[in-house]
Amino acid sequence: MSVFNLNRLFAPESVAVIGASEKAGSVGAAVMQNLIAGGFRGDIYPVHPRYRSVYRRKACASIRKLDIRPDLAVIVTPISTVPEIIKDCVAAECGGAVIISAGGKETGETGAAIEARIKEAASGSSLRIVGPNCLGIMCAGSHLNASFAGPMPKSGNMAFISQSGAICTAILDFAKKEHMGFSHFVSLGSMLDADFGDVIDFLGNDPEVQSIVMYVENLTRHRNFMSAARAVSRVKPIIAFKAGRSTAGARAAASHTGAMAGEDDVYNAAFKRAGIVRVKTFEELFDCAEFIAKQPRPVGNGIAIVTNSGGPGVMATDALSDYGVEPVTLKPETLRQLNAVLPTCWSGANPVDILGDASAERYQKAVDILLQDNSINGLLIMFAPQSLTDPSMVAERLAGSLINRRIPVITAWMGGTEAEKGRQIFNRAGISTFDTPERAVRAFMDLYKYWQNNQMLQEVPPTLPKKLDFDRDTAGALVEKGLSRSSGLLTEIESKKLLSSYGIPVNYPEIASDAEHAVDLAQKIGFPVVLKIHSPEITHKTDVGGVILDIRDEAGVRAAFKKITEAAASARPDASVLGVSIQKMITRTDYELIIGAKRDADFGPVLLFGMGGVFTEIICDRAVTLPPINRLLARRLMEETKISRVLKGYRNLPGIDINRLEEILIRLSQLVTDFADIFEIDINPLMADASEIIAADARVAVKPSLVKAPLHLVISPYPNQYESQIAIEGEEPILIRPIRPEDAPLLEALFDTLSSKSIYFRFFSPMKKIPPQMLARFTQIDYDREVALVAVQSFQDAEKMLGVARIIPEYDGKNAEFAIIVGDRWHGKGIGAQLLKRCLALAWMRNIEQVSGLVMTDNVNMLALGRKLGFSSRMLPRQNAYELSLDFRNHNSRTAAEIQSYAEEIRTGQHLQHTPYRRES
Repeated sequence: MSVFNLNRLFAPESVAVIGASEKAGSVGAAVMQNLIAGGFRGDIYPVHPRYRSVYRRKACASIRKLDIRPDLAVIVTPISTVPEIIKDCVAAECGGAVIISAGGKETGETGAAIEARIKEAASGSSLRIVGPNCLGIMCAGSHLNASFAGPMPKSGNMAFISQSGAICTAILDFAKKEHMGFSHFVSLGSMLDADFGDVIDFLGNDPEVQSIVMYVENLTRHRNFMSAARAVSRVKPIIAFKAGRSTAGARAAASHTGAMAGEDDVYNAAFKRAGIVRVKTFEELFDCAEFIAKQPRPVGNGIAIVTNSGGPGVMATDALSDYGVEPVTLKPETLRQLNAVLPTCWSGANPVDILGDASAERYQKAVDILLQDNSINGLLIMFAPQSLTDPSMVAERLAGSLINRRIPVITAWMGGTEAEKGRQIFNRAGISTFDTPERAVRAFMDLYKYWQNNQMLQEVPPTLPKKLDFDRDTAGALVEKGLSRSSGLLTEIESKKLLSSYGIPVNYPEIASDAEHAVDLAQKIGFPVVLKIHSPEITHKTDVGGVILDIRDEAGVRAAFKKITEAAASARPDASVLGVSIQKMITRTDYELIIGAKRDADFGPVLLFGMGGVFTEIICDRAVTLPPINRLLARRLMEETKISRVLKGYRNLPGIDINRLEEILIRLSQLVTDFADIFEIDINPLMADASEIIAADARVAVKPSLVKAPLHLVISPYPNQYESQIAIEGEEPILIRPIRPEDAPLLEALFDTLSSKSIYFRFFSPMKKIPPQMLARFTQIDYDREVALVAVQSFQDAEKMLGVARIIPEYDGKNAEFAIIVGDRWHGKGIGAQLLKRCLALAWMRNIEQVSGLVMTDNVNMLALGRKLGFSSRMLPRQNAYELSLDFRNHNSRTAAEIQSYAEEIRTGQHLQHTPYRRES
């Protein structure tokens, strides 16, 4: 659904407990006790048909009989009663319901049918549901403990979301021991309505939440999840433990690509693309949760290590090396200061071994010096038990001085009972502490990965050297041909024709139905040639003896034809053999690669790149990602493989054209973006050397998709349907199109042309340059969430940005803010009006009800544009600005009607069918 009404669920002013009780051991009693003991500040209404009061609070028989509209209902009755109760909640205009009751779809068909009735009872209403089969929810800010989990945890700035109630209780117990705090604790259960995407979206807008930790078994509405996670992870770390890793899907796959891109690989790719840090074990989830709850986030991997023993220092160094990281090199001044306070035989480098007899005072001096070194991004302090120093004394000495440091400080007090006392001291002080160096390093590096991912997200992708063209008509006809067959398979020649229509180079084959025809074709192509079995049913041709290479004469062709067809008939008597395909033998190639795509049941198309050839599944050097991709994402996909290290050239092997390989991957991405019915593409091998890159073999399978393109993707692609051209008198033609990540240099160049007054009008403050983070935020938008259109002119192969307008939806999804800026040179030419009108049309198409924005009182041009477009204005004296607003619900507004009319043109594509340029004087 969305974040709609979730505020009434997580920050209610009144709660009705349906099934409330005082019976010892009942869920109804536990929920009531937790609400009261948690200090909920609102009203609590017990609902039970047999009780007059529960815990000294007046009870009523039904939620319908309450005199108020309760924000939240907590339902603890048997699941069979819940559908009727949900109807009562809807009638009572309740904001949300937490259904704790178990017995839904997890029990089988009967339970699933009950859940369907619950969903039907809530449909068409504004009621939001968490559950069923959940533990409940806890919210520190509203002192809400609407669960049967036990006491409220300590208040903090970390939110925890889980499908499993058992995991929730385990985390709560662990948090109590480790003195960890939470802002929200959400058990989602069966996710009949509110799911991970909704809750992430809600928490992302809550300033009290600084980080999100999740236990995930499965996802729903994957596109909504990806959109929410990509938006929130830019500002708040999201850590996820995904359980239920499976290889069943990979075993069932028909192609190399399908077999090599298993379910877990796809989740890895999705989480990485969403900016989520994935952990692999429950212990790692605990450790990450503790680190994130207590420490500032790392902004680099330069970690310093203090230890009283060489062995643990080596262990920590080895743990770092598993991530390709070494301990940071200490500055000369830091080494000089350490030499002044440490024994002469200290290690003299990082790790800083301060020796086995190190006292609490020596620890303190070393730590104080290291914390002054600004090249250090994190500090790991370790203690190994020995008889000369009390671990508790060292912990006591350090704990008070390590709070609120600029960098994360973690400790590893190794050992059992005695070391545990030191760990307890650190926990009470809010300092992350572990019992081994490896766990401490892993927690640090997991959070460093978040910072690293965030930095990568802000990189500007390079543009392609040329505009890519695609033959969608030819491709569409071939896909339809495949859909007409029960197998859904294209022949090799059809598969290569499909790839060629999207500009992917292929070694095009000819088909021969008999031996003499094969001889004629071989002479025409030129020796040496390759013969392959031609059969729609045979995918892996080498497995049936269906490929013979390097045939150099006519006799060899005749012999190969006989051998191939007989071998195929013997190995696959069920297959229809249509003859052989003949193609030029590529006599020399330096690399055999594989690229491909498959349609995942949950995440839609998935792209694969790796080392190809007949051993591709054995070597298994591959990486996967989600489309759409650009050059930067294509390069990162390649860099995740070992083969990428040699593609630039290795020893006597020359490098290949990496830019060309990026382009081929982008073309493949566009192909599966445009055609939702493509089920699998397998290009293996993709032959590559310094002179060319060419697909030697290809296989394509199609299967009808339940979702039309581009909604089959979980990441919204560039919406080229919103492109249109306008003409301004005296100017070159102007293209209005959605903004792209590659536009960052164009936006920067536009900013450089602005006068100081224009900058102040747009940003409400003086700025000399656009910071990189702002550039990334402005250009790397989620097309499902924001509207941002730019006006550009083309000059030869380059573009110039003239202006940009955007609509940013607010938290409720009904209201939005507009912003617009046009280069000074193009003021007064109507460009701003055209940009804003198109943005408003797209906002109306997304069911936005009202658009508003602040305009400085002396920004006369923008105020005039607002009046022209029918905006109302309201003076805000304290801000020296007007608030301009346009309400689409005002159907009497001429502008609203025009915008709705233009939106309909965009929806039907009529804006592209007009004359090439829209005249604007």
